[in-house]
Amino acid sequence: MKRDHYPSLAARAKSWLLGTVPALLLCATVAHAAGAPLAAEFAAGLKDEGLAGAVWSEVLPDGTVRMGAAGLRDVAKQIPMQPDTRVQVGSVGKVALALGVLRLISEDRLTLDTPLQQVLPGLALKNPWQASDPVRIRHLLAHTAGLDNVRFWQAFSLNPAPDTPLAAAFDGGRNLLRVRARPGSRYAYSNMGYGLLGMVIEKVTGQPYERYLDAQLLQPLGMADSTFAFVTQVSTQADAQLDQRLAMGHFEHGVAQPAVPQYLRPAGQFTTTAADMGKLAQFLMGDGMLQGKRFIDLALMGALSEPAGTDAAQAGLATGHGLALAVRDRHNVVGACHPGTAVGFRAMLCIYPEQDSAFFVAFNTDAEQADYERFNRLLLRDLDLPLRAPAPQGTPAPTVENWQGVYVPSPSPMASMAWVDAVFGFTRVKWDGESLFLIPFQGEPKELEPVGGLLFRASDRSTASHVLMQEDGKHVLSDGLRSYERASMLRMLVLWASLALGVAGMLYVLLVGVWRAARRSLGRGDHLFAPLLSLLALLLPLPLFYFQSFLRLGDVTIASVLLALATGALPLATAFGLARCWRSRGTAADVGALAKWDWVALLGALQLLLVLAWWGLLPLRLWQL
Repeated sequence: MKRDHYPSLAARAKSWLLGTVPALLLCATVAHAAGAPLAAEFAAGLKDEGLAGAVWSEVLPDGTVRMGAAGLRDVAKQIPMQPDTRVQVGSVGKVALALGVLRLISEDRLTLDTPLQQVLPGLALKNPWQASDPVRIRHLLAHTAGLDNVRFWQAFSLNPAPDTPLAAAFDGGRNLLRVRARPGSRYAYSNMGYGLLGMVIEKVTGQPYERYLDAQLLQPLGMADSTFAFVTQVSTQADAQLDQRLAMGHFEHGVAQPAVPQYLRPAGQFTTTAADMGKLAQFLMGDGMLQGKRFIDLALMGALSEPAGTDAAQAGLATGHGLALAVRDRHNVVGACHPGTAVGFRAMLCIYPEQDSAFFVAFNTDAEQADYERFNRLLLRDLDLPLRAPAPQGTPAPTVENWQGVYVPSPSPMASMAWVDAVFGFTRVKWDGESLFLIPFQGEPKELEPVGGLLFRASDRSTASHVLMQEDGKHVLSDGLRSYERASMLRMLVLWASLALGVAGMLYVLLVGVWRAARRSLGRGDHLFAPLLSLLALLLPLPLFYFQSFLRLGDVTIASVLLALATGALPLATAFGLARCWRSRGTAADVGALAKWDWVALLGALQLLLVLAWWGLLPLRLWQL
């Protein structure tokens, strides 16, 4: 599963739980069947970035597949990585699963336009556009179904077993499968969507999707070292495949983490080798023929990385996601790629059909701060792909200035985090008459130059990278893989003011309450007594969270239950303190300049807590997020 489509979630979890673990030296390297300079640069890069090891393969124009490896397969045991070491690639496996679906379509057992609910009629899908725009198979493949990405409990849980029914991933309430954008209109990455595709395969074939894909896709492709089945490095599951060739996954500072089963396993459970990924890349760049026979229809092969049907594509933007891969414009080279993240692993697959070249690289470390892009640059340089000249500037549309304002993600990557994205994930769009500036609240500003009309190009891209659109009267900014809608400034000011007043109120409760307690003047009858205790109660679950695996963040544990109770009690305690203020008004207990601010502070804190409750964030029940 690709967690890095919501990076702040994984980053906060892992940095919190693993940030104090002592560092381990990563120095052993091994190279095979690859140029020594490339292997040496990989080894140096792994050391610089704090990564355990890597394997890679390059497909050359003459059909040769060149492989290499560097670093350690297992840091604790100091076992070197080998070119034939098996790795887990997370969402890169979606590419192979998509091919399996396209194989079914090529066999006329399914079509791209088959409505999802025709195959899975019992699915609790809530689609406001059902009458005119049902969710279709093509939408699930291209991430344009409008579905949520993933929930905490689906991504961070140790409850599923290797054979847990796929339907268990969707047993989470009536709003779990709510369609938030008209199907086909906008790209919104969805692990849930690929979980549903696994169920579609099982319904059509009458067998577990892993068994079908291993036999009917991987075997014909000659990928004998790959599997969709659950494979682990340690014998923790009675029915799991134990593989001594599988590299150990690691987090920051070399902390080992064996593979664990997933609820949404079709979205990210795939074990492979560099050689097998070379074979997959070669097929992806072909015409769909296998051993002289049609394996996948030619038209479907042409649509693997061709964004089509979305509003951004219809507005002229060529970047976006096709049926299996996304157009990737990096370092003046344009290809079709798919990244992936698994437990303790990162991976990237890129193909360049025009040059008959491709590369695959996988790391057995998932580190949020590491620069994985440096290794992509090394492989691109080693492939010696021709560079593309940047698109020339064009005349912008005279209406560009009408798009200035504050934009928020639409749809939000995670529906449960929509408030967080609106308040902290907004971007300001500014036009200075020559360039368009994107100024995010978090991150570096980006300057876009016009390439004609409402299309713009970032300085590190060679083709148009952004487009401005109007949809149903709304101003929209898109880069093909993310869409932002302009928000009402009044709405944003209300949200920001609510946050500022709420935080100020809670800081007042904390600081003044502790000050009164230190002076021994904080009695049970004090306005701040109950709110202060409730705020301090938020500290109780922290030690428990620290000592439990972050992979259990979505499970019902003592830590998560304590957090839910503490966050649920906070608005009640604040309201109770405010009621005390009301009852004690004008009495001797409510005198003094400082005490008169208790009203304002508690009222400010309470309004924010009610807002968070309205957005579904209080009480904070991680097992329902």
